[in-house]
Amino acid sequence: MSRQLFTASRVVPAAPEEIFALLADPARHVEMDGSGTVQRLVAGRGHMQLGSEFTMAMKVFGVPYRITSRVVEYEENRLIAWCHLGKNLWRYELEPGEDGTRVTESADYTSMRFQPVSRWLVRDQLIEDSIATTLDNLVKRFSIRGSGFSGEDVGPYPRNP
Repeated sequence: MSRQLFTASRVVPAAPEEIFALLADPARHVEMDGSGTVQRLVAGRGHMQLGSEFTMAMKVFGVPYRITSRVVEYEENRLIAWCHLGKNLWRYELEPGEDGTRVTESADYTSMRFQPVSRWLVRDQLIEDSIATTLDNLVKRFSIRGSGFSGEDVGPYPRNP
């Protein structure tokens, strides 16, 4: 892995409250997951808030595992971020607009533990593709209502700290 911070945005045809409801409910993360690794919620039901923990059943390269994450950033209907023991951070920022809500997803590996193993397993293109697919899934999920919004593509924009 050559970069440590990845980010991309899309305009999602929904109000921030609707999108945030999905993001803040770990039982619904499978609905948006673009990585193909999220299987199901194991523990931590309900609307997350700062400090909330949740455990997900995951599968990568055909190998199942469980991971517990903690919400480390939180502003209702605007920002939510969580990280796990490895200190990888996933952040979602919501900005209301005329045509919907701009959702910015970031995968932040700047504080990542277990760097040698993670660098071997995780590739830049894999992360970029996962973020793009997650954002596309959000656009599709909220476009089903026939709102007419298209989900403007405004990324990905890699950033290095």
